[in-house]
Amino acid sequence: MDHSLNYNYKVVKQFAIATVVWGIVGMLVGVIIAAQLAWPALNFDIPWLTYGRLRPLHTNAVIFAFGISGLFATSYYVVQRTCQVRLFSDKLAAFTFWGWQAVILSAVVTLPLGITRGKEYAELEWPIAILIAVVWISYAVVFFGTLIKRKVAHIYVANWFFGAYIIAVTLLHVVNAAAMPATLWKSYSAYSGVQDAMIQWWYGHNAVGFILTAGYLGMVYYFIPKQAERPVYSYRLSIVHFWALIFTYMWAGPHHLHYTALPDWTQSIGMVFSLILLAPSWGGMINGMMTLSGAWHKLRSDPILKFMIVSLSFYGMATFEGPMMSIKTVNALSHYTDWGIAHVHGGALGWVGFITMGSIYYLLPRLAGRTQMWSTRLIDMHFWVATIGIVLYIAAMWIAGVMQGLMWRAVNPDGTLTYTFVEGVKATYPYYVVRFGGGLLYLSGMLMMGYNTLMTLRGRETSVARIPALAAAHA
Repeated sequence: MDHSLNYNYKVVKQFAIATVVWGIVGMLVGVIIAAQLAWPALNFDIPWLTYGRLRPLHTNAVIFAFGISGLFATSYYVVQRTCQVRLFSDKLAAFTFWGWQAVILSAVVTLPLGITRGKEYAELEWPIAILIAVVWISYAVVFFGTLIKRKVAHIYVANWFFGAYIIAVTLLHVVNAAAMPATLWKSYSAYSGVQDAMIQWWYGHNAVGFILTAGYLGMVYYFIPKQAERPVYSYRLSIVHFWALIFTYMWAGPHHLHYTALPDWTQSIGMVFSLILLAPSWGGMINGMMTLSGAWHKLRSDPILKFMIVSLSFYGMATFEGPMMSIKTVNALSHYTDWGIAHVHGGALGWVGFITMGSIYYLLPRLAGRTQMWSTRLIDMHFWVATIGIVLYIAAMWIAGVMQGLMWRAVNPDGTLTYTFVEGVKATYPYYVVRFGGGLLYLSGMLMMGYNTLMTLRGRETSVARIPALAAAHA
């Protein structure tokens, strides 16, 4: 069989399965550390089970293992379908899969052992950071090589978002990972003091901006119109959305460093650009929502569409809340509290989690040569269990965060603090228990997805989809 006439679904299927598997692992670690915050004895005094070791494992597993595996799967699928050509290189695509799994497994081993650079979202030590760069450059070659050999003149907007996230992450990772190795598993940052903090949060916020926003907007612009069987509401708005978002996001990082040694003018620039970000973010959300014009009735019977549209609601909420929290006076209350945790998880569980799950639910039957998932009812159940879990989680953390901020800055008439720090911790305890319950529900949903995935793919060969004859004739 001439493979050049077919799409490469093998690597898409591998990444789709990895997304589900790592999703379960990442959420499980999250539930364990949520339990530890409520009941600290659950680390059993074992060093590699302590919160400080498992928490970076959780963030790496959810962002890099679950999240980016989902982006690999969807971007490889979308770029082939919209360009009507097979991936640029099957071997290089296979390398990105196995190389990325090696990165993830390295994290699973090193982080619980306490081998870390101590930087948020950039904990992995220098040998793993180099492997990430090699895999990522290979990913760029596959993606852009496919775009270059496309048989369709137009580059569809989803590919603009995927392409921007690939380029930006290369730049962010290489600059922030610059370090001087001391031993095989220990290095020191090339930067020092406030410059190190500034570069870290330029990287850290743009990991959110380009991985957790731009990448997933690529999913929005392909999978929502497909699932709704409606064209994108406004293609012009999607292009304006793209350029406004890409330009503005790069400058928002300093809002993580309000009231620190970072110069005031830099903090203010971060705040201003964060507020400007509200416009392109909501433009994208509205564009996605309005794509359902004339098709809202489909939400009653299509749980995959529910995941996708509710993800946009959380995207809208998180991108309103972020700019508000970047305002210095608001930040004075919210910073270092669990309000930040509520914000991050509204975005991560609601926006990133739901659009990924919806897109993977769309992909899996097509990769298995089926018309739909094994159980639509189970998808619906997953949606409701996960939604209730998110609401419990973020509501508990909002309340806890505002309460913490108010307690920490309450003062008596003589200027002494009204509450000790321990009193704040004690008052937070019930909300940590609720947060654990919300996380447990979300994990339960992932387990349902895992079972549904297994039953959908069981005994099925990877589907073969032929490239349209028009494109093949020009190949």
